[in-house]
Amino acid sequence: MNVESFNLDHTKVKAPYVRIADTKELPGGDVLIKYDVRFCQPNCDHLETDAIHSIEHMTAEHMRNHTDKLIDFSPMGCQTGFYAITLGLQPKKFLAILEQTMTDLLDASEVPAANEIQCGWGANHSLEGAKAAVRAFLERRDEWEQVMA
Repeated sequence: MNVESFNLDHTKVKAPYVRIADTKELPGGDVLIKYDVRFCQPNCDHLETDAIHSIEHMTAEHMRNHTDKLIDFSPMGCQTGFYAITLGLQPKKFLAILEQTMTDLLDASEVPAANEIQCGWGANHSLEGAKAAVRAFLERRDEWEQVMA
């Protein structure tokens, strides 16, 4: 199929994990690397909408404190994780930045731009739900590089 994740056997992966989902070389030679940042086991668990929304906002903001190579950080429709699109961030560097960003989220006192002026559904956030999901993700940091069960 044309969509990379549709070709991934979701019954054989073991979350949490971080994997390269795609790479694209642009005409000017830059390389985009898309990461699958999976928090929950597919078809077994998922993140609540308000928590995933808050993780998206916080990571999009806080990760940029550590790199100017983040293009986008977006939730998966299945609510089991996120896609991070980067400008050439290699896995070792990306994992270090991701870990630091997740640690930052645990110290956050608010969700950035969680209001009706800056967000399309500003009331749909949960700082505590986001922190609980991030804490669980970080507690299993040693598993992030193992994708398959």
